[in-house]
Amino acid sequence: MSDQDYINLINGSYLVAAVLFIVGLMLLRTPATARNGNRLSALAMLIAASVTLVDRNIVEYEFIIGGVVVGTVIGVLMARTVQMTAMPQMVALFNAFGGGASALLAGSEFIRLVDAGHVDEDVGATVMLGTAIGALTLTGSLVAGGKLVGWVSQNPILFPGRNLVSGLIGVLIVAMGVFLVVDPIDNELIFGVLVALALLLGILLVTPIGGADMPVVVALFNSYSGLAAAATGFALDNNILIIAGALVGASGLILTRIMTRAMNRSLINVMFGGFGASGTEVVGVGGEVRPYRSVQPQDAAMMLAYASSVIFVPGYGLAVAQAQHELRSLADLLQARGVDVKYAIHPVAGRMPGHMNVLLAEADVPYDQLYDLDQINRDFDQTDVAVVVGANDVVNPAARDREGSPIYGMPILNVDHAQSVIVLKRSMASGFAGIDNDLFYLDRTSMLFGDAKQSVSALVSEVEDL
Repeated sequence: MSDQDYINLINGSYLVAAVLFIVGLMLLRTPATARNGNRLSALAMLIAASVTLVDRNIVEYEFIIGGVVVGTVIGVLMARTVQMTAMPQMVALFNAFGGGASALLAGSEFIRLVDAGHVDEDVGATVMLGTAIGALTLTGSLVAGGKLVGWVSQNPILFPGRNLVSGLIGVLIVAMGVFLVVDPIDNELIFGVLVALALLLGILLVTPIGGADMPVVVALFNSYSGLAAAATGFALDNNILIIAGALVGASGLILTRIMTRAMNRSLINVMFGGFGASGTEVVGVGGEVRPYRSVQPQDAAMMLAYASSVIFVPGYGLAVAQAQHELRSLADLLQARGVDVKYAIHPVAGRMPGHMNVLLAEADVPYDQLYDLDQINRDFDQTDVAVVVGANDVVNPAARDREGSPIYGMPILNVDHAQSVIVLKRSMASGFAGIDNDLFYLDRTSMLFGDAKQSVSALVSEVEDL
């Protein structure tokens, strides 16, 4: 094989991988095709990694094979054992690994070129970008994941002048990066300081943000990890790394935009607003104790069984209880009685966009019964019973009616417009936004307390006995 044929083969393989990445990303748009999208993307990554190893003339494969084996075992175990409720922190961990890998690759390339005695300015610039963004993504994603797990306080950790300090560190990183692009030789110490400051900046950017905003932060760092990979691809002159990084960077930004729009907040407000402190106190307007009405499973089952239309509104509580299969069973029973059943999905229900869609797909809920906020909101006025299963902030009328509320202006599901509302919840505790939910105290609302799985199972039994 001639050198040109070899180059064409390598580039052709990269092109195939790039197409598979793009098609795989397109298939991730709906739960019906998401699995195939993941498979195609995994195949693309296998092709890209294999071709790169061949192209770069890797001779010592012992560590690479060992890493592949260890990584495969860990990946399979995590895929089998991690719950859907832990997906956001899993994504945060993947972001951290991606950012850290990009920083290591860019940093090693910088050291190699310095030892060779020459670093082109364009290569130096991309190395600095890949290293700084990758290091920032590493620590920022780890803190975000820690907040989601509960290892780091979900309350905003604030200190005076934090934004000024973060800004100064950012300026220092840029200044040192520019200096190293101009004069990279024998300045490894400055490069080390740049890496350390980028790691510190990642921590400082995330600790002041509350737990409720962590999914947005995770999505943003997903974009950062892609940008770091793309920059490292330019440094290494690797086309597939550039393409894959660009795809991840763009999709992460789109996801971030979807989430901020669903919360009616700007990214600047999320990053510097201090919103999202976790809380469990239940207080009404002015601090008064507000009356609410509770209901027993048999009474709730009567309401559902003799309704003509029911809308289920799933939330994080459904995911925690793993009650999706029981909810599907309840819906099947109601449909057998002639009840029109729909599911209302808020973009940020659960912890990330698509969380509820995937959860319900596990229970084989028909996709044509899932409706997003814009599609379903007009139906609540003609709905007999709306059943809220573990959702909180995304159904809080304060977002629509109470100016001055931290969530005022956030698009919500108009559950309070239904003729009757049943809320399945463990207690009257507030949601992730840390504020009381006016829906719980309406005359048309009944609270069914308990674990969502047990409560839905009780409803199934009661409906079967009618």
